Amino acid sequence: MPRKAAPSINDDTDLDTNDLLPEKEKDEHEDEVANLNRMLAATLNYLSDDEVEEIDIEYLLDHTEGLREWWNRYRESNRKEIEEEIKKSLGELSLKELEMIREQIKEKQD
Repeated sequence: MPRKAAPSINDDTDLDTNDLLPEKEKDEHEDEVANLNRMLAATLNYLSDDEVEEIDIEYLLDHTEGLREWWNRYRESNRKEIEEEIKKSLGELSLKELEMIREQIKEKQD
């Protein structure tokens, strides 16, 4: 897949985003990219294995080093977006549906 063009200072100069980072951050960025590449490769190897009859996400999370931690961080970072989507959709629900949701929330809090 083609890479997005990096931001440029002027029309004649294109910079790689790594060029804008201090050395320590550049190394951390490269380590994270390598780690993500490793996890993606492990996931795709599992998904493309003809012997796997049923996809088991828990197996992937348990047997791919760092994947579960990454997945949890990713889900938490999307939390605010999910909360906003829910708030927007509340206006479309009937009073009965809202009351049912309120009861479910109360049960969870107890």
